[in-house]
Amino acid sequence: MPNAAQQNILVIKLGAFGDFIQALGPMAAIRRHHPDAHVTLLTTAPFVTIARESHYFDQIWLDERPKLAAPHKILALSKKLRGGNFTRVYDLQNNDRTTFYLRLFSLNPFVKNKVPEWVGAAPGASHRNTSPDRIAGHAFDGHVQTLALGGVTDVHVDTLDWVSADIASFKLPHPYVLIVPGSTPGRPEKRWPAAQYGALARHLYGWGYTPVITGTLGETALAEQIQTHCPQAINLCGQTSMMDLVGLARGGAGAIGNDTGPMHLIAPTGCPCIVIFSRHSNPLRHAPRGEHVRCIQKDDLNDLRAQDVLEQISGHDFRHKGRCAEDA
Repeated sequence: MPNAAQQNILVIKLGAFGDFIQALGPMAAIRRHHPDAHVTLLTTAPFVTIARESHYFDQIWLDERPKLAAPHKILALSKKLRGGNFTRVYDLQNNDRTTFYLRLFSLNPFVKNKVPEWVGAAPGASHRNTSPDRIAGHAFDGHVQTLALGGVTDVHVDTLDWVSADIASFKLPHPYVLIVPGSTPGRPEKRWPAAQYGALARHLYGWGYTPVITGTLGETALAEQIQTHCPQAINLCGQTSMMDLVGLARGGAGAIGNDTGPMHLIAPTGCPCIVIFSRHSNPLRHAPRGEHVRCIQKDDLNDLRAQDVLEQISGHDFRHKGRCAEDA
């Protein structure tokens, strides 16, 4: 718990996966800017582990996202927020929910001057970013712009060097290339067909790379479809944590995947990435951040052929060389 002499800082970031990873650099910058403060993160369950492992926070609060139909839970959250005695809030979510949370600080009409400094886009924020540029480009750049209003300027992409991962148990042959064929279950239009990933995997194996398929347990069927085209591909769906994925990226020659959260974990490590976009998302706004990221976009992913991606790979600087593509 904070002591009376400390600044109390609240950082709000609720999701989603890729957005949370993009916010790690800004979170690190906030920690550096307030080295002696007690910093609390308000987030949702999927991100508690990675937030804890980062050591950017002294305390992590789980947001249960109370609904208006549960006023007792809203009152409880209001009391908790006000009881935190926060001197400043950094809103890295910037949506209607966090605008509502700002209002919860003043829900008690008998307590005045309890709303902390607020760095974000919400109406009523003391350091409010109203620039249209905040949402015109990449989310990371929007965070950089907003945090500057609060004096936080040392903001960089988090390369996840603090992640500790032991991937020896997977016993992967080198060199290998990560394949990420899934996406959010409700967004199938963002998935390049598994058959095309299969053709891609077969060529990669021919070039001397072992394809390693990653994803959730629910994406096992995608991996199995890929394996029908390339039996030598290794299926790790449902077997890796977020930390494992970072470790796999560090050891991999490269990664190829859809516009999906795990690619945001892989890219900052320096692993060369090719990210496949449909018309349903904009790489200018949503591409993973990293030193070696290349995006391919096709309006309808059914029209993207494996050969189109292979042409990009042959000129891409994978870190560990297989056989030369021209010799395969």
